[in-house]
Amino acid sequence: MTGHTLDTDVLVIGGGPVGLALALDLKYRGVRFVVMEASDGTVDHPKVGTVGPRSMELFRRWGVAERIRAAGWPGDHPLDIAWVTAVGGHEILRLDFGTADTRPPLPYTPEPEQVCPQHWLGPLLVREVGVHPEGPLRLRCRLDGFTQAEDGVTAAATDLAEGTALTVRARYLVACDGAASPVRKAAGIAAPARYEPLTFRNILFRAPLLRSRLGPRGALVHFLTRPGALRYPLRSMDGRELYRLTVPGAAGRGAPDEDAGVMVSRAIAWDTPVEVLSENVWHLTHRIARTFRSGRVILAGDAAHTLAPSGGFGMNTGIADAADLGWKLAAELAGWAGPGLLDTYDTERRPVAERGLEEANRNLRRTVRRTLPPEILLDDERGRRARAELGRRMAQGGVRREFEAPEVHFGYRYASPVIASGPASGSGPTAAPGARAPHAWLGGGASVIDLFGPAFHLLRFADTDRLDGFRRAFARRLVPLETTRCDDRTVAELYERAFVVVRPDGHIAWHGDELPENPEGLADTVRGAA
Repeated sequence: MTGHTLDTDVLVIGGGPVGLALALDLKYRGVRFVVMEASDGTVDHPKVGTVGPRSMELFRRWGVAERIRAAGWPGDHPLDIAWVTAVGGHEILRLDFGTADTRPPLPYTPEPEQVCPQHWLGPLLVREVGVHPEGPLRLRCRLDGFTQAEDGVTAAATDLAEGTALTVRARYLVACDGAASPVRKAAGIAAPARYEPLTFRNILFRAPLLRSRLGPRGALVHFLTRPGALRYPLRSMDGRELYRLTVPGAAGRGAPDEDAGVMVSRAIAWDTPVEVLSENVWHLTHRIARTFRSGRVILAGDAAHTLAPSGGFGMNTGIADAADLGWKLAAELAGWAGPGLLDTYDTERRPVAERGLEEANRNLRRTVRRTLPPEILLDDERGRRARAELGRRMAQGGVRREFEAPEVHFGYRYASPVIASGPASGSGPTAAPGARAPHAWLGGGASVIDLFGPAFHLLRFADTDRLDGFRRAFARRLVPLETTRCDDRTVAELYERAFVVVRPDGHIAWHGDELPENPEGLADTVRGAA
């Protein structure tokens, strides 16, 4: 088999949403990279449905948020979550989220979540990254193995389209190759299961008349709440005619071998034309790798942590991995990172994965363990009372957390050696070191977070005679730094301190009411050299 060799800085294995998000971040920072994806990039059976608000902020930074919003989801389709005995049947509880056109702006982000299922999102990101030979993404390119040395990684691959061998030499290899992650296994990194695994079936089907017949009873997700196997979501995948039903698989309860068409018919209250398109059996495991890094091999997304889909944290946690990792790899490759910087990827992202895994598992268990009295299926007064009581208990039991969780998407704070704590006084944690720099509008459709680019950024609300010395301290260490004077009182109150240093990933590295007398020490801290 003939072949050839290429050299790059970062080799990304896996062209799913997380691998392509990392590619966008590296592209944004001018880093050379190659992405290998064994498939042809098409998504026949979409799994992911919604891009979370923090991910949308990152896509805004990478210049693709508007294209994601324009991907095809109808602006007038309800975003509600409705628990029902069957779609079109008895309704037990509804969470009203309006539509993409009518929902009010959120105070904490300029980018609310957006429905963009994977069969739209994947091709969109592929186009943004660019397919070989014009771009760095190599589709139908299979990783066969790799070796790593002190100065880099050498990967052996096969171009499946051409039938040729490919050798890639890279400074770093990042595994974004999914929950089963062959790279993680080859690197000898354990990822033990946290909870008992479950098996599910996703049934993708077309029902062209369903939306019009539902009318105002439509929803983004109809959460089936029916004694027996139907207690999982039936979700609209395109806002028009494509839907996905989740039911238990072989390890679940109910009749896992029941015909897919029969299961869909049971999930809908009345006859309507239905065409089953595909089925996907998947295994839910809750895993977090023992380490996210082994030398020059790094794990991201599902390769590092596998979360239950309840709450939609999985892909979005992986996209935030990419944002944390991208700037640290760029710093290493540019030569200004200290020896401890790259290790903080694990230090910072592991607690976020732990928190997301536990939150998602609580959401899943809430669904699995819910007692569903048979009376909720009755059409009489007993049925009405049973449904009202169940709906009341569900509302009091916190079901809204699964679908509206800004504290999960935004509420975490990094605690690591590259976060410098400021003065202890002050009230809220939202603008504290380690937190994502908070959003506020500046006017003209711009957010304060739009100020923060690929460099460190000093946001200042006061004058100081230490500014030139601060800039020189960063420049002497080759750490990129930009500065902005902001006179907006609302932003100043939100950020709490007169001087705030924001990292290249949009998290706050330090704040204070005066610039430090020893700016060299701060520069060394935030670059991992202290």
